[in-house]
Amino acid sequence: MELENIVPWGRNLTEYVAMFLLTSDNLNSKILGCGDGPASFNTEVDLHDGKVVSVDPLYAYSKQEIMQRIDDVTEEVMEQVVKNKEDFVWHSITSTGMLYEMRIEAMTEFLIDYNEGKEEGRYVTAELPNLPFKEKEFDLALSSHFLFLYSEQLDETFHIVSLIEMLRVAKEVRVFPLVNLKGERSPHVDGVRKALENLGYETSIVKTGYEFQKGANEMLKVTTTL
Repeated sequence: MELENIVPWGRNLTEYVAMFLLTSDNLNSKILGCGDGPASFNTEVDLHDGKVVSVDPLYAYSKQEIMQRIDDVTEEVMEQVVKNKEDFVWHSITSTGMLYEMRIEAMTEFLIDYNEGKEEGRYVTAELPNLPFKEKEFDLALSSHFLFLYSEQLDETFHIVSLIEMLRVAKEVRVFPLVNLKGERSPHVDGVRKALENLGYETSIVKTGYEFQKGANEMLKVTTTL
């Protein structure tokens, strides 16, 4: 997949649970989603009385502006998926039509919830590596399809600084996936792990039950012993 810019593309709660191996205890804790974009994860957890705060520069824009941006990029993204269909695993998602329906449904749920969520402080305009939160304000911080995926656009230093910032505000961090847009293991993974371990953090690579992009079936888990 060759996307020149980071684009809004939303996933749902079921996918988040599979990508990050989220348990009921996790979903009942205080979660920070970094770069959630138009995902319905926040919306769906809120409906079950959970607590998720999502941060993304996308939230600087109005509902109408985000809706237009989604309309602008959806055709491009789907064309790339069709063009590179062999790069994906068509098991739980069995067709491009099903993928399209899932993404549109997730993003529509997000848009319906967006204005209310902003008023409640669940959608916060911010971006890595600067988060407007107190130390250890969250139990768990997640990064879905941002860090490592855009390795050509974001260098190793950015990844290290961003993860340190996530670890400042959360007790544990999970990042999925560990591959870049080409489906190759990100060249930053080893360097990032070494840097974090040198600072006293514990890191591990955990295989998950989710794989849509081929090879994208692992997450980085980081905890602190400090």
